[in-house]
Amino acid sequence: MLIVTITFRTDNTFPDLIVNNTVTTDWQYVRITANHYDNGPVTDVTSQAIRCYELDSTSATQAGIATVQAGSTVGFKADNTMGHPGYFSAYMSAAKPANSNSVGLGKTWFKIWEWAPKWSASTGLVFDSENIDRFTFTIPKSTPNGQYLLRGEQIALHVAGTSGGAQFYIACAQINVVGGGSGSPSPTVQFPGAYSASDPGILLNIYALPSGYSGYKAPGPTVWKG
Repeated sequence: MLIVTITFRTDNTFPDLIVNNTVTTDWQYVRITANHYDNGPVTDVTSQAIRCYELDSTSATQAGIATVQAGSTVGFKADNTMGHPGYFSAYMSAAKPANSNSVGLGKTWFKIWEWAPKWSASTGLVFDSENIDRFTFTIPKSTPNGQYLLRGEQIALHVAGTSGGAQFYIACAQINVVGGGSGSPSPTVQFPGAYSASDPGILLNIYALPSGYSGYKAPGPTVWKG
């Protein structure tokens, strides 16, 4: 039995960084994305857009670098309510400096948080993340000091039953972590490369789950807890 409530709304950008419950202004610290007018998603996991979805080469230099305390709460605010059911995650990549176009290109990204749909045999998939306008998480306390790209992502799954149907909404903020520790973030992945179009958390008909389905399998690496 599958129980999913769908509210169709326009798609999203994530222009605002949230630091300790304070919402910054649009694109103040977030690299302006290519969908900042049309709000459209990335659908090709092999494209360069799957990394940060920047508008152009000026996106990095136009955004500032926010100072963030390790262990503090950060996040992203959308430009409207997110009505599509999906999976959320956050990644970081060391970046020296964060406002350079040459950072985040290699196998440098580690996952620090995820928000997956719940599953049970009696209820099916339940998406607690529907109809929100923001998502927040914690920078691990042992994150080493330094500058990073902070990548927030929603994978909308309402039309993910065919290859290329999953919709990726992405933003990268530029941050400087202070008060951190001596952790060794791992495992690390590269974008593109971390995802395959056939990953079970990306290619999934949420309205007609496959036989023997036992729960959502998140794409990408495991979460580094720090």
